[in-house]
Amino acid sequence: KVLEAGQELIELGINPQYFEIASKSERLSIAAREIFDELIIRQQEALKNDLPRVKFKTTQGDITIELFENEAPETVGNMISLIESGYYTDLLFHRVMDGFMAQGGGFLIGADNKEVKGPGPGYNIECECLKPDTRQHFTGSLSMAHAGRNTGGSQFFLTFKRTAFLDGEHTCFGRIIDGQNALELLARTHVSGANGQDVEIPGVTKDKILSAE
Repeated sequence: KVLEAGQELIELGINPQYFEIASKSERLSIAAREIFDELIIRQQEALKNDLPRVKFKTTQGDITIELFENEAPETVGNMISLIESGYYTDLLFHRVMDGFMAQGGGFLIGADNKEVKGPGPGYNIECECLKPDTRQHFTGSLSMAHAGRNTGGSQFFLTFKRTAFLDGEHTCFGRIIDGQNALELLARTHVSGANGQDVEIPGVTKDKILSAE
């Protein structure tokens, strides 16, 4: 809610000093200060207004994302290249967990109407999350999925809430600026099992990306 209110103030042209003052308040918890630190960055980006944006048309509506080309240029360039090639068309949101994130960009429905792993981009990209000031994961963040450091390619995820444990582990390279409601409507496909492993929910019709531009 603070991020939403802060975004409204940014759009109204609030003096940047107010966010800076708030971020240094000793009365705030570290988590609360992190929110104001993020708002300071978002206001600077809004003033420059030069970041690229992409739109995913999904089975639940459009999701528009602003990409942090200033923070993670290689990861952003990779996604833009894949989008321009049409790579994400008809790919599933194959792993969606309530209160956590929605992951896509890796699986599709095959000719036999069964879910199959997509061809992948044929390469891996390096993580851009090792800097001490790396972008953090908040509600609606876009981040790179991987199977270990420097193994990302095409799969990404969008977060439902602040996920601090991903900071410095996955490259956060964008945020939803329109369509958070569409993200919230995506069908949940997995739950956390007793042993910490994800358990797929049977019989769920998975949502997908219809196109990306």
